[in-house]
Amino acid sequence: MIRQLARLTRRVPAAGPHGVALGVYANDEDRGIAARDRGFEGVACVDDAARAVVLLLDLYRDTGDRRLGEWAIGLVDFVLYMQRDDGRFHNFIRDWDGTINTDGPTSYAGGTFWQARAVRALAKAHLVLRDPRVAVPLARGFAFATANPAPPDVRTIQVLAALDLMRVGLTPVLRETLERWCDEIAACREGDILLNAPGEPTPHLWGHVHEGVLAEAAPILDRPDLLELARQSAHALLAPQIERAFPDRLVQPYGVAAAVYAMDRLYQATGEAAYARWRAQARAWFDGRNTAAKPVYDRVNGRVHDGIDDGRLNPHSGAESNIVGAQALLPDVAARIGALLDEVADQLEVVAA
Repeated sequence: MIRQLARLTRRVPAAGPHGVALGVYANDEDRGIAARDRGFEGVACVDDAARAVVLLLDLYRDTGDRRLGEWAIGLVDFVLYMQRDDGRFHNFIRDWDGTINTDGPTSYAGGTFWQARAVRALAKAHLVLRDPRVAVPLARGFAFATANPAPPDVRTIQVLAALDLMRVGLTPVLRETLERWCDEIAACREGDILLNAPGEPTPHLWGHVHEGVLAEAAPILDRPDLLELARQSAHALLAPQIERAFPDRLVQPYGVAAAVYAMDRLYQATGEAAYARWRAQARAWFDGRNTAAKPVYDRVNGRVHDGIDDGRLNPHSGAESNIVGAQALLPDVAARIGALLDEVADQLEVVAA
């Protein structure tokens, strides 16, 4: 996964001498594919760069390998480049020269997911790197989040950013906002199941991290009720999907990684063995415990496929799949990170040159 992310990393000169981004999609020959799901959007986006910042800085925190920090800084440069003075972020660049797509349906300033993920990346950079360039853009982005409504699946990302900021001592300022956001997430449910948005019939698992987020927030806020809601939703929604090896016709790595994250945080919060078992079963999806009965994670070539469609592997391997795959399998990646970075050193040096 780290190898594929290195293959997808390219310079963005407009973002500064060290600015880089990740190609959004790649085919089975690792040739870049632009995003065209809703008309042409671009070749790289804040959404992926921000998620990669979080991944790389978590690995940097755990391993201390400076190369991870340097790679993350280049991506932070790109995220900062995509922010306007009012705190909003655009998402896509149209080309590798850095032409910003200012009005695309998934690139307009202040859109939901990319806005939240950009703020979370800056919060992580503030926490881990203490980069002085980040403070003002982070404050602007966070102010936009507090002033505007968001559905629960976006609020969960904002809660993770707030939790990172509280870990650097901003508790008095953020606690009220964090509690309000957690209450919004908790209130949007059908029976025991936490929903991504009001009125949703059955929550899709793509990016559904509600249970893990509430499990993380509960001890910080001294709110055992939030943990109980997370437990109930995990048992009603996630556990059946995991035990049936994620049987839906379309299953993407982000949905599986979200389930891994939820079970991991519930295990940390409760110590109950069932959550560790479900976490292990969900991780096994990447190695063949799935409807295709084939590994989604190609360990030989270092890439995660873009999912399973009607029992068949999607041959493409884009940025999102490899980022979330690495997050789901983080202990394995962290244990091998030195060797993986040695393997991609030439690629990263070319990008940085």
